[in-house]
Amino acid sequence: MNFFDRISNSFSLARSSWQVLWTDKQLVVFPIISGVCLLLVAATFFIPLAVIQGLVAGALDQVQHDGRAPVWVYPFFFAYYFCNYFVIVFCNSALVSCATIRFNGGTPSIGDGFRMAFRRMPQILAWSLVAATVGILLKAIENAHEKAGIFISAILGTAWSIMTYFVVPVLVVEQCGPFAAVGRSMSILKKTWGEALIGSFGLGFFNFVIMLPGILALVIGGLLCSVTLVLGLPILAVGLLCLLLGLAVGAALDGVFLTALYQYATSGAVPVEFDRSTMRGAFYAK
Repeated sequence: MNFFDRISNSFSLARSSWQVLWTDKQLVVFPIISGVCLLLVAATFFIPLAVIQGLVAGALDQVQHDGRAPVWVYPFFFAYYFCNYFVIVFCNSALVSCATIRFNGGTPSIGDGFRMAFRRMPQILAWSLVAATVGILLKAIENAHEKAGIFISAILGTAWSIMTYFVVPVLVVEQCGPFAAVGRSMSILKKTWGEALIGSFGLGFFNFVIMLPGILALVIGGLLCSVTLVLGLPILAVGLLCLLLGLAVGAALDGVFLTALYQYATSGAVPVEFDRSTMRGAFYAK
């Protein structure tokens, strides 16, 4: 299969993922809840911090003078990362659970997804702890040196993302601990090297099309605001809502796509909504 065949294959996978999401529209609820909770987490951490003006000013002065963050920054951001990862992984686990139920012939509900995620609470908490630790280490590397630190952190972060590509479905289906989940994710990639980047191309195009109305509305609203706020602000609000909804739909599509690839890679079972030859084309033996 040449490059263009793989691109075409990625669009077919994206269409199949869209069909699943169209059947189970409630899957979009999980990214929406995740986004709202992430905003609440950010407000919980940073609003009190901003109120403590002296602490914030002192931290900024120290960073400005020696280029290094004060000691208290690392436990603060560790707790922040932990809460963020917990929200993301919990909601993604609920989404993957619903997709798994659908692929196995069931009819999932929002409650089914959350119940399954609650059952995996020990695994989710453990993985959030590991992910937060890696996140703070990458941040420390990034702050250690200006340009070199950012470059090294980006490389290590990309490698970590690839290694942990299948971690969430592994946590949900196989109930592994965090380190076993990383090993299992890597073994799946080694056994049948998934062309996730190529497959994600089709999803990326779908996501762009979905978000395009929101982007256009924001541009038009911004231009109108320079002339009249009465027309510009409502269009900006509509554009922002469309963009946020598009992001939620895109996240749900990614979850469906990931679950389908995981199921095929681990069991060879092809979800009804996906074509076997198309799914087979998403993998090639090493």
